Amino acid sequence: MSLLQITSLLIVLAGAFGAVNYLFLRLPSAIGILIVALAASLAALAVDAAFPALGIADQARGLVNSIDFSEALLDGMLGLLLFAGALHVKIEDLRAEWRVVALMATIGVGLSTVIIGVGFSWITGMPLLIALVFGAIVTPTDPVAVLGVLRAANLRKSLETKIAGESLFNDGVAYVMFLILIGLAFTGDQSHGEGGLGDAAILFVQEAVGGAVLGAVLGFLTFRVMRRIDDPSLEVLLTLGLAFGGYELAIALHVSAPIMAVVAGLLIGHTGPKGGMSEQTRSYVDAFWKLIDEILNAVLFLLIGVEVFAVAFTGDVLLTGAAAIALALLARLVAVSVPILMLRPFREFSDGVIPIMTWGGLKGGISVALALSLPEGEWKPVILGATYLVVIFSIIVQGLTVGTLARRLTDAS
Repeated sequence: MSLLQITSLLIVLAGAFGAVNYLFLRLPSAIGILIVALAASLAALAVDAAFPALGIADQARGLVNSIDFSEALLDGMLGLLLFAGALHVKIEDLRAEWRVVALMATIGVGLSTVIIGVGFSWITGMPLLIALVFGAIVTPTDPVAVLGVLRAANLRKSLETKIAGESLFNDGVAYVMFLILIGLAFTGDQSHGEGGLGDAAILFVQEAVGGAVLGAVLGFLTFRVMRRIDDPSLEVLLTLGLAFGGYELAIALHVSAPIMAVVAGLLIGHTGPKGGMSEQTRSYVDAFWKLIDEILNAVLFLLIGVEVFAVAFTGDVLLTGAAAIALALLARLVAVSVPILMLRPFREFSDGVIPIMTWGGLKGGISVALALSLPEGEWKPVILGATYLVVIFSIIVQGLTVGTLARRLTDAS
């Protein structure tokens, strides 16, 4: 199928599954679409098992495999989704929470990666470096999933800012860590000397800091151009060019494209209303990016649902996935608790912040895309299966209950 045909099919299915969810399930849109897509996929697999001559599973698997999920998300949709999410996070709110956000997106990511990696290596017998790659894959909380759920959870503003801010940055940091670890694990460069660690540290700084600087520069230049223009349609086009062009430029310059998109989105969202946009332009920009966000969310969660055809489930993979879910929750608890305990002597935190942020750290499409991008090898099916189960559990179980948990803990306090 051509790219246009695949795109058309995805949009049609997202619309149809969204309608089914709206009419019957009444769940949050993105989660409902994922559940309907997953149910339809599992039904197709069941029909294929009962009537193998139909070849339904093989046809569906061929179609799913023709869609490069990793490329579609990491090199296409992710930049737009991160920019859209950051555009609506206020820097004033983020500034008040920057210490905890920064610690969770750095120390928290590192701790989580190590805990998951060591635990997964012990559970499966997988080489430690490859298990650490798995840790980097399932550590990041997905801003797409998190922001979609937060809109319906009605959490306190300070808590919402912590979760949203951390999710916007930690996926970029985890992605850089993933690139470093995958280089060590799969290219044969497994040196434990100072040179290897030094090169890894330089790459981390280049990717993370370079992405932030590029996002700030491009965001500021776009803002300066927008100040001289009073044409809502053109200014919307400029923000779209910033999201698309900046992301591709970051990839070309070998700096973190996700961090670039977040920083650029934060800057435009902050400076636009302060002189870069008229009220009409602001409403145009908000409405446009909200629409982009919702459409891409629907398509992304649809893709996650149908990716079940790309996963080889066996009894061992299911057991490993269950263990990985518990391991991911433990690692998330540590990644949240340590930064908060470090800061508690210097500031107050609301009751329930640790359990809510632990349970609200949803995994999503980024983890699936990273797992699919791994080189072929004996451990890839295990990693892919475990990652998929962690993501499905996170989005459906945690995503549908985090609002209730937050309300109960808030009412109890």
